[in-house]
This record gives sequence, C-alpha cells and structure tokens, in this order.
Amino acid sequence: MRLSGQAEVKPHVDVNYYWRERMRVHFPVLTTPSVRFQCGEGEVNMGEGECWVFDTWRRHRVLNEGNHTRIHLVADTVGGERFWDLLNRARPPGPRGADWQPELIAPSPGAAPALDFESVNAPVVMSPWELREHIVFLLGEALPDPRLAPLQVALLQFARRWQALWSCHGTDREGWPRYRRLLDATRAELLARGVGEIGLRNEVGLMQALSAYVLDMALADGHSGDAASRLDHHGAQATPPAVAAPAHAGTGVATAVRRPLADAVFERPVFLVSPPRSGSTLLFETLAQAEGVYTIGDESHQLIEGVEGLAPSQRDHASNRLLADDATASVATALRSRFLAALRDRSGRAPDGTQTVRMLEKTPKNALRIPFLRAVFPEARFIYLHRDPRQVLGSMIDGWESGQFQMYPQLPGWRGLTWSFLLTPGWRELIGAPLGEVVARQWEAATSCLLDDLEALPDAHWITIDHDRFLADPQAEVARLCQWAGWGWDRSLDRNLPLSRYTLTAPDPQKWRRHADAIEPRLAGMRSLVERAARVAAY
Repeated sequence: MRLSGQAEVKPHVDVNYYWRERMRVHFPVLTTPSVRFQCGEGEVNMGEGECWVFDTWRRHRVLNEGNHTRIHLVADTVGGERFWDLLNRARPPGPRGADWQPELIAPSPGAAPALDFESVNAPVVMSPWELREHIVFLLGEALPDPRLAPLQVALLQFARRWQALWSCHGTDREGWPRYRRLLDATRAELLARGVGEIGLRNEVGLMQALSAYVLDMALADGHSGDAASRLDHHGAQATPPAVAAPAHAGTGVATAVRRPLADAVFERPVFLVSPPRSGSTLLFETLAQAEGVYTIGDESHQLIEGVEGLAPSQRDHASNRLLADDATASVATALRSRFLAALRDRSGRAPDGTQTVRMLEKTPKNALRIPFLRAVFPEARFIYLHRDPRQVLGSMIDGWESGQFQMYPQLPGWRGLTWSFLLTPGWRELIGAPLGEVVARQWEAATSCLLDDLEALPDAHWITIDHDRFLADPQAEVARLCQWAGWGWDRSLDRNLPLSRYTLTAPDPQKWRRHADAIEPRLAGMRSLVERAARVAAY
C-alpha cells in the first residue's frame, strides 16, 4: 500500500463482515518519522522493518505530512497457530521496557514456505451460534439509549426463531424462503423500533453494523446486498475496495486506482445553502430527480433539532448557528442515523445498504451550520444558491405576514408576529424593530455567515448557482450541477418549471416592489455584502 507525501487515509471504521474476524498486518517497507498512524486515542509511527496489527473496529487514519512516499506490505489474516504464538510475544505501543526486545524474523534464502489460504470464510446460512455472537457483541458496543431494551428483546426473539429454523433446515435450500422472511421481518421491526437512531461507541450506527454482520450475511440467497457485504470494503462500507495496480518493472510501487473515502456511508452529500425564500425548494425538488440521489423529501427542521442539544431551546435560544464543536460523537451518530433512516430516492426506495449513499439536503437554517455539517459529514459538498436580495426580502416579508413559516412561537421576549424562518445570531436586538429591518438582518446574517464559511473550504467543495439563470435555462444549469456533484441526469426539463410546494403567489420578478420602501433603504446600508454575494455567485 502506497501513500504519497502530503496525503492521508481519512478517518474511518472498517465495518463489514470481512473485518469481523480478520486483522490487517502491516510491515513498513519505506517510511519516515513524519508518517503518523492514529487508532482510537493512540498514535504511533510504524518504523521500517517492524510488524504491527491494530483494531480496525476503532476509528483510524494515516497522515503522511512529509514529502516522501510511504509503502507498507500488508496481509489480511484470521491468524494461524504460529502467528498467534508470535502475537502473544508482542507488546502494545509505548515504552519498550528492559524486559522486552523485538524478535527478529529473518528471511530464509531459497525457502518456499507453505501457506494456508482461506477456503471457507462466509456462511451460506449463518449458524445460530455465530448469529448470537454478533448480536451480543454489537449490543455491548451500543451507546446508552432507552430504546435499547425493546431492541434487545426483538433481537433475542430473532435469534431464537433463527435457532428453530436451523434445527429444522440447517443449510438446506428448502428452508431459505423461511430464513428470508424472518430476516426481512426482523429488519422492518428493528427500523420501526428506532434502531436507525442508535449509535455505537466507534461512531458507527447500530443498524449499519447489524446489516453488515448479520442481516446482509446470514443467508447467501442474493438479497439484501449480501454479495457486496462479502467483500473487503476497507474504509468504505459499500464501495469496491481500493485496488492496487500491479507494480511496474523498475518502480516496485503499486498505484491506487480508487480514492479512499472519508465517509463509509455518505459519499459527498450535497447541501443547498442560501437565505430563506431564495428559490431553494424549486432547485431542491428539481435536483431530487437526479439518478441515484436520496433525500428526506422535505426540510430537516425537526430531524436536526430533534437531536439532543441542537434545538435553540436547549441552547439559551441563541440562534440556529452550529459549529464543528457541536458535532460531538453522540450527536453525529444520532444525526447520521436519523438521516439514513429517512432517505428515499426519486422512486421512493430506501437505501439498501449495498452502496454508499448520495444524499441531497435543503434547509435554509443550514446557511448557519456549514462547519457543523462538515464535521458530521466529512465529505460534505455545498451549493450556494444566489438570488436578487430585493426579491428575497420581499418574499420573506410576505412569508412572515402569511403565518405559514412560523418557527418559534414561544421565543422568549419576542413581540409581534411569530418568529419565522431561521433564528439568526443577535435576534434579540431586533425586538420591536419593523418587519423590514428583521428580514434584512436575517438575510444579512445568513449571507455573511455562509459566505465566510464557504470561502474557508477548498474550492472544489462548493459551487454556486444564480436563481435567475436557473429559471432561464434549467436544463443546462441542472446538468452543470450534476456534473460537478457526480450525479446522473436523465430527465428533460421544460423552461417553465412547476411551482414549488412553498410558493405563496405566482412568481413575478417585480413583486418585491410592493415592499420597496422597506427594502431599498436597508439594502443600501448593506451594499458591500450585496456586491460580495453577487461577485461570489458570478460564473
């Protein structure tokens, strides 16, 4: 395995059946002290000529901060008799101590050692004893949650029923339909009981691990993605593993042909960010028709704010602003599980666990959450939707007055119309202010915040689109965004797009003039931000 200078293997956990009983043995061939291997809370430099194993169930990463290539010889094994004897004489990382010295395993010139190769490494029908062992292990790894007790009961019942079927049929194909019905019914029951919202100590979702170890592996009948689950998906649960091309003569170096993923579940999820009433619903509903894209079908207000600690009411009603530090392990696990359980593609199908998920998400509050979303979803990408701020402010005024976008009816100290749209930092300074001032400050806070956060990201991680250009040529603009996102697009769009679900009145680019007296003076005071937004959105 080669890792070029100034490169890294992103943090990940190896979660699939292949890794349940196997370990990866590392033999550093070419390395430098600047190469750091992190596993859980530990960090080591693996020296040339040493031999290392580590716990792939813990989150791990590799950083090569130097300019020289690192090359390791690696071997995956369940371990033979002599291997375990050697491992018993090894030591964990840390100070060596006088009573331990590394053992030299010298080459034997001309020797051709006999190697044992695996021939049975995945069940046709999983035995009830193995099935129970996986379940007990995963329940022991689960984070505390009141829903665990009924889930444990459901899993115990599943194991007992599997034992009964095994006693009748063993691996006989005649019993496979009964095994399949039990697996499908169990999956549905677990999802209904909230298993998708339970996390494990290594920040993986319980449902993801149950699928990888049990539900996708217990029966080899070609359903539930079991064929994909029987592969080594190192660092990317459902993406084919990184394959090394043969070393070319004279180089002795293998070249990886697939980029390692930073996220084993959500591959480059895309978030639309913009101030409210920028036309994001229309763009979202259009992009949601892309091939292979999954969405929750609507905005994620309660999905996000339903996670413990994320609702403004649990944060002194400060605002909807969330930063990377807010993405604790438990928060990230819960949020990822909630999204995964709610996702559907354009045909209404849920992810089947055989591929990484391409997610599209749109909620205006996310304009204030970009650092947080990056921490929860390491591969997050962003589309900034720009619209003439006069049109945005006019539509926001209409939205406040309509009462259809109320967010926080019990906002402490707030007077007047119920607070609508996103809760921006400094909102208390607007108590008693005219509505035109309130919406102008909402637009200002959302725009300045999202622009600052986007411009701190690599250029390749975000793209812009202008609302008017989207309306003028939707086919070309959607094709451009899909090419950037790596999505397939197989639809033909008419220039007259259907109205989005949150449209209040028929579109009219001059509609804002009804509120011109409230809008124009306030935008004049924010000219530099207005010009900055237009400049960033230009393409």
